[in-house]
Amino acid sequence: MRDTTLTELQRLAAEAESADVAFQMDEDAFRGFYDRTSRALWTYLARVTGDRQMADDLLQETYYRFLRAAAHHENDAHRRNSLFHIATNLVRDARRRPVALQLFESADVPALQVDGDLAERTERRTDLERAMAHLKPRERMLLWLAYGQGESHKDIAGTLGLKTGSVKLLLFRARRKLANVLRGGRA
Repeated sequence: MRDTTLTELQRLAAEAESADVAFQMDEDAFRGFYDRTSRALWTYLARVTGDRQMADDLLQETYYRFLRAAAHHENDAHRRNSLFHIATNLVRDARRRPVALQLFESADVPALQVDGDLAERTERRTDLERAMAHLKPRERMLLWLAYGQGESHKDIAGTLGLKTGSVKLLLFRARRKLANVLRGGRA
């Protein structure tokens, strides 16, 4: 049997303890990061999935996995990119699972009477949501990251696992397809 010193036992105990605790941020640092990123991330998830409840669930799971990963990030932009990468993977995983039966259809809900300006904005937003539903998930992700979040092509490529050079062409095709759908054409 090998002789161990007290310092080695202390070091091993400390390593075992740190292995169980993967959270690297203290509460205040996480709260600040969450406040800066949660709204944009939820909006991204809601747009990509088309389901607000699923976006809520995926948001919670994204932050949980982000904290459990205990990765060391160089700066806030790197943390944010990592967060969106995790969210994108969760969306992909959610698409692979069987879809649950929807018990509520929004078409059954009577329309509210509102003033003209608000009605026009709501109609445009509804048209865009319907048109986005005709796009493939990757096309929705590309468009949302580029125009909803203002991400660079390099960041989009990193988030979606694409080559940076192909992002420009894929965005062009997605925009053209969206424009065609909005004009009343086919996807």
